[in-house]
Amino acid sequence: MRSYVKSTALALILLWLTLSAGCASNAPQTRSFQSMDTVMQLTVYGDESTTAAIEERITELDKKLSSTNVNSEIYRLNRDGSATLDELTADALEQSLSCCEASKGALDITVYPVVCEWGFISGDHHIPSQSTLNRLLKSVDYRRVKLRENTAELPKGTQIDLGATAKGFAADEARKLLLRDGCESAVLNLGGTVLAHGKKPDGSEWRIGIADPGNSADYMGTVSCADKITATSGSYERYFTGSDGKRYCHIIDPKSGMPADNGVESVTVISDSGVKSDSLSTALFVMGLDKATDYRRQRRDFELVILTSDKKALITPALAQSFQLKNEQYSKEVIRDW
Repeated sequence: MRSYVKSTALALILLWLTLSAGCASNAPQTRSFQSMDTVMQLTVYGDESTTAAIEERITELDKKLSSTNVNSEIYRLNRDGSATLDELTADALEQSLSCCEASKGALDITVYPVVCEWGFISGDHHIPSQSTLNRLLKSVDYRRVKLRENTAELPKGTQIDLGATAKGFAADEARKLLLRDGCESAVLNLGGTVLAHGKKPDGSEWRIGIADPGNSADYMGTVSCADKITATSGSYERYFTGSDGKRYCHIIDPKSGMPADNGVESVTVISDSGVKSDSLSTALFVMGLDKATDYRRQRRDFELVILTSDKKALITPALAQSFQLKNEQYSKEVIRDW
């Protein structure tokens, strides 16, 4: 099993209108494949070679960035404590560390051993003792990861996982290939991280469905966007019920070592950057509603949808018109920018 700590379930459901087949130039190239522990779905209005190149690049990244693939560079780094990385892996690690810093540690790629202890990687779920968590938390600190050019070093006991940024990084790499080949219209569903490249060939924006926490096979609402990358993290994606009858989700707070439990069901981030959207959806989930909305007020370079356990859908002002509710159990509220 590959380790991508973010959910293997589809946190986003992609919606698009079927286009008329009357114009041959509008015929999309479609492709579906398994990578990064989920199903990837590509729809590219361009040459088949572009679609093939995107699949090849994502597959390549999967092999490099997995924490459990014994042949990956990240696995080797975790095992040996130091490794010389190739350019792509070093770039992914550098951007991940920058995201940790930007979130002030709400996202921390070194929380991986704690996630493993809870059984979210092996599937052997259990509630760790507080003494075990205390011991593991001593090695959780992204600032201790050293990256000099392409050489990475970890202190003893520290291991990393790039699951909170890998799909976003893959989306950014895919967009580079679309731009290289002059493709003006594509939508890529990378297992919950969605790249909406350009607009649909008919000139309208793509509609992205946000999963319903009560039924992740359905959606509770939609947003319209173009040239954006959307990512969601949710407590309903991967979890187990402990012997105490409580549900524990896979998103771990790096400060406490406990699964985040703060009344937030999911966080969706829409931005120009895949790494930003992917990482922030996790970081803001860990922060909780108040800190997440404060963070957004300080940095207004992304849009946000937060679903809460008391059935509120809180959205940033720019989404007031494009966000449409489907699940009537939720009430829509606009997050103030001040």
